[in-house]
Amino acid sequence: MNAGPLALQGDLLCPCARAGTNGKALRFSGCCGQYLEGDAPPDAQSLMRSRYSAYVLQRESYLLATWHASTRPATLAFDTDGKWLGLQVRSAQVLDAEHAQVEFVARFKPARAPAWRLHERSRFVLENGRWYYLDGVQLP
Repeated sequence: MNAGPLALQGDLLCPCARAGTNGKALRFSGCCGQYLEGDAPPDAQSLMRSRYSAYVLQRESYLLATWHASTRPATLAFDTDGKWLGLQVRSAQVLDAEHAQVEFVARFKPARAPAWRLHERSRFVLENGRWYYLDGVQLP
């Protein structure tokens, strides 16, 4: 696991806040940690959640690797002084065998500014057995 300034230990709760079948939040090692370490997420919602965790952990390489080549930026910049406050998945829909979308709200607090939220409907595509983030539309 990357040992950056926001790195988590595997036994801590996952930043994505996914709950297991018992209703309790999953540990990082049993949730997004496995995807950030190389396992392919099984569906678009798992990819979206792992990408949120990658933003929390500032894992640029994972974010770029899971971004579809047709829309991927060359680099990413992180606000290293701010803090991600949480993720809420509003809906996840499989559109067909190779396309899905996930609506979510992610909250962020910059160090010296008011908190803000990103409400997005993200589109995902399945290629060669792997899901990729394609793009998203910001919602009010």
